[in-house]
Amino acid sequence: MIKAAIIGATGFTGSELVRILLGHPDVELIGISSESRAGEPFPAVHPQFEGFCDLTLVKAEEIAALGPDICFLALPHRVSMSYVKDWQDAPFRIVDLSGDFRLGSASTYEAWYGTKHVLPDLVGEVPYGLPELERDRIPDARIVANPGCYPTATSLALAPLLAEGLVKPDDLVVDAKSGTTGAGVKPSEGTHFTRINDNFRAYGLLRHRHTVEIEECLGRVAGTTVQVQFTPHLLPVDRGILVTAYARPVHETNGDALQRLYREFYADAPFVRLREAPPELKDVRGTNLCDIHVAHDPRTGRILVLSAIDNLVKGAAGQAVQNMDLMFGLPETAGLDLLPLRP
Repeated sequence: MIKAAIIGATGFTGSELVRILLGHPDVELIGISSESRAGEPFPAVHPQFEGFCDLTLVKAEEIAALGPDICFLALPHRVSMSYVKDWQDAPFRIVDLSGDFRLGSASTYEAWYGTKHVLPDLVGEVPYGLPELERDRIPDARIVANPGCYPTATSLALAPLLAEGLVKPDDLVVDAKSGTTGAGVKPSEGTHFTRINDNFRAYGLLRHRHTVEIEECLGRVAGTTVQVQFTPHLLPVDRGILVTAYARPVHETNGDALQRLYREFYADAPFVRLREAPPELKDVRGTNLCDIHVAHDPRTGRILVLSAIDNLVKGAAGQAVQNMDLMFGLPETAGLDLLPLRP
């Protein structure tokens, strides 16, 4: 059994990790931490786990002594990198769910996150954990950078087109919409019920941090510089991401050819489902799936790709477990046979 621990278990992503790991046939969850709620039983924070998880929350500094094989860092950016620094020589492996090690250089990180990195030489060396696109370095990695939610949905939507050089890499438009859990568990004015309910708005206009992560990931797929016009929006729903991406082909194509391309590209990707109709959030809710629909508009000439994921699962905790499975030589589907929660 793999002994797993979670740093930051009281957030939305942390609680999803608990939910998934409790049902994993090859994992024993041995420790969960919270700096603000240490000493309390986990169900006191997340009552849905009453009778399923009787672990007591501890301080993060106590986790290493428990002897984990892997630690999941479900922490905000700027915070995760300090733990990675402290645990550089620790005997366990790490999946970091923050943005601290996703980018290609410390200078890029500092430009987009507005802070100095405490491990600048490690930035760009940590494998990016999007298995459908970059699995080769994951199995042997000691640390894996778990991708962001928007980059996961967007990169999976556009990767086949860019890998084959079928679209202009500098003419990509991404309209993305997320549920409120993407903003984290900490209350804020922007996620207050009266601001969210019966409302819909864009945010992070022109400068959302996931823009550069998307461009770097797709740039590696394309083998050239990629530029994306990325605009995220906040939906009045709990969870889910729906991406609509627009691309300009470099030569004539049609819907049938595009569907063949996507089927071949994702033939060995168990979590990617190619849908004949545009995807819906409820079809992926609670799962590690990414549903994709691709179409060609002969009137405008553009290619449209729609993708849907659960931002807390494929966009965070589920993908982290998928990476763990690969790191420990398990089938990547282990513990992730989760049925969609619909209605």
